Amino acid sequence: MNNPGAASAATTQRRVALATIIGTTIEWYDYFIYATGAALVFAELFFKPAGENIALLLSFATVGISFLFRPLGAFLAGHFGDIIGRRAMLVLTLILMGGATTLIGALPTYSQIGMGAPILLLVLRVIQGISAGGEWGGAVLMAVEHAPANRRGRAGSFPQLGVPLGMLIASGVMALMTGVISPGKAFLEWGWRVPFLLSVVLIVIGFFVRRAVEESPVFAELAERGRQVKVPIVQLFRKHWHLVILAALVFVGNNAAGYMTTGGFIQGYATGKLKMDATGVLVATTVGAAMWFVATWVSGILADAIGRKKTYLIGFVLQGLMVFPLFFFVNTGTLGGLYVGLILFSIGLGLTYGPQAAWYSEIFPASVRFSGVSISYAIGAILGGAFAPTIAQALLQATGSTASISSYLLIVTVVSIAAVLCLRDRRGIPLGPDHETEQATGATVFGPQAVSVKAPAQV
Repeated sequence: MNNPGAASAATTQRRVALATIIGTTIEWYDYFIYATGAALVFAELFFKPAGENIALLLSFATVGISFLFRPLGAFLAGHFGDIIGRRAMLVLTLILMGGATTLIGALPTYSQIGMGAPILLLVLRVIQGISAGGEWGGAVLMAVEHAPANRRGRAGSFPQLGVPLGMLIASGVMALMTGVISPGKAFLEWGWRVPFLLSVVLIVIGFFVRRAVEESPVFAELAERGRQVKVPIVQLFRKHWHLVILAALVFVGNNAAGYMTTGGFIQGYATGKLKMDATGVLVATTVGAAMWFVATWVSGILADAIGRKKTYLIGFVLQGLMVFPLFFFVNTGTLGGLYVGLILFSIGLGLTYGPQAAWYSEIFPASVRFSGVSISYAIGAILGGAFAPTIAQALLQATGSTASISSYLLIVTVVSIAAVLCLRDRRGIPLGPDHETEQATGATVFGPQAVSVKAPAQV
């Protein structure tokens, strides 16, 4: 006999999965289009008077500066997400990001309005940072809190998949512009604007998809019982500050490594220092993003099968082993070498990104969960990826060798491994408001686990 309730729940979960992956893909398409623009054209169009090397550093710095405003977005979205709901924040952040991206595509350049151009570019980049800081927490909680306990890893990987998918689309669109529609000078003159302006179309699609999703059942239960915390951020830092720090450090290694490509450094290095064809580099980046997508999906399945912690450790070991071979292959100066380096490097990136949504959600209590996951993610992004491309460029200019960049990536990977070892795997812990006491204790290895959590049966 058919079970209407089960069928309805399955339909809701599919709808949530679609909404989170589409919305997150659009958000990060916008974000990565900027990073690619910073690597390829912004130094010339907005910072040229500073000189070639300084202009490129300034261009990469604008990628990083937006990260400083992610905590503001995380604080705001976390506060209101824990009070008025997850869905409202998802819609708002999507509109904010898309609006800023579209306006960047219409900006006048330095040659047209002088210093006003880089100032306006920076303002819009800050708005992107605020949006990105608030978007992630809402997306992952909608996915994880709607999912059954034994499928949270897979459900949580859907919003994570939006990041490599957003990069894949962004790199693909940019490659189409540089190689087919507006090659050569045409790309510098007008072609770079098209990917930014396309955001207005994507934002309309994402808006209607996200509006159709039901509110998270965990928040709905909190609201029904009137259990929302008035100032969730205060309670978060008063009772769970150590979890915020550890969760942020877990993200540092993945984010720093990921921003070698998502932040545009490798693209800029390959096309500038190594004089490789821009379109070929963008296509290679697209292929690398596709591997990152596959590895992220696999990691969600592994997180449910063997646990979040083991999946992370496997991923970080693979990432650490690849930080030196990555640049060995890139430095061959061939597209084949670039393909091999990016594909192999992306495996570790995916395995250390897919389980994040489920593990973060299982660390924090329901009443402060939006604030906890959002702020941890934002702080980890600042410590890891914010200035990773700028640091990499500075190390390259100071040492003349990519070995210094690989050493930097190895250090942050080791930091994340240490943080992973400090946290418990809480696979299967109840997420609802009736289990706040259990959720609030035993998340680290430094104290006893208050309540034994049995892993769910695998399906």
